Amino acid sequence: MSFLNSVLHATKFSSPFLSTLVPSIGLAYTIQGFAAVPSIFAQTERFYDLSGSLTYISCTALSLYLPTIRARAAAAAVGGVKPAWPSILSALAGSGGGLNWRQVALSAAVSIWATRLGTYLFSRITADNGADSRFDDIRTSPPKFLAAFFAQATWVSLCLMPVLALNALPASVFAALPAAVTLTDIVGALLYIGGLSFEVTADRQKNKWVQEKKTKKHSEDFLTRGLWSKSRHPNYFGEVTLWTGIATLAAGVMVTNAGQVGMGLAAYGLLGQAAATAMAGVSPAFVALLLFKVSGIPLSEGKYDKRYGNRKDYQEWKKNTPMFFPKF
Repeated sequence: MSFLNSVLHATKFSSPFLSTLVPSIGLAYTIQGFAAVPSIFAQTERFYDLSGSLTYISCTALSLYLPTIRARAAAAAVGGVKPAWPSILSALAGSGGGLNWRQVALSAAVSIWATRLGTYLFSRITADNGADSRFDDIRTSPPKFLAAFFAQATWVSLCLMPVLALNALPASVFAALPAAVTLTDIVGALLYIGGLSFEVTADRQKNKWVQEKKTKKHSEDFLTRGLWSKSRHPNYFGEVTLWTGIATLAAGVMVTNAGQVGMGLAAYGLLGQAAATAMAGVSPAFVALLLFKVSGIPLSEGKYDKRYGNRKDYQEWKKNTPMFFPKF
């Protein structure tokens, strides 16, 4: 038995839903474990964020194609004809092809976000000589550094949960859904597009501000222009918003009767729908928890309060600018 067949056999459950969901989550911890080894030996966090983005993309791709991989392996084992790989274009056109357009759209949405954020953070840490102040007390401690990588795997798994769950649904679920676009499809797409646009714009404005400060085009100590005059953390607002959009679109499928059957929750009625909603909602909820209580807003606000808390202009900016929800 080949290594691939061994892995497929070990991760095959009676539920097709779990047979895709569980290995996809397992891949996140596997990738982060491999990424941690050279980082720990070199005591560098240069590739930490980049490995996170690659994990997002890899787990999304696996969840999208794992059912086909299983079907092709099963056919090969008995000498049968292997099924064709799913057609992304056919799925987007609504003509099937083994995938549903929602699966392709959300997988693409995550990949776009991960690629954008990963390259942005990698270029930023490269410009800072490969150092990130978050790791000052971690990089020299192998257990703590390893824990940081596994924490990132948990972050990926929870944020990706609505996408992984949607991709894990059997094709029969989507065949049973109405062909028309639903309200949750529209709301989810608009939230994602709006959130991503907000985050990208805020990051670009800050990056431009930093570059201008380096070339002495201004002497400002903190950014109060553009979106940063509407919210003290506009990039974080965009982040939570885009994941809310992804969760909304996924939940719109997961709570349907067909979705409940595909997840094995149909027998639980409202509790099953609540579980499906929670599975989708854990993504934006976890992002918000991290940003509000762990590594986002507390670190940023604490750093700036320590530096400029006694300055009147800083106090006025904090007083007149909302911390999170923008004021237009």
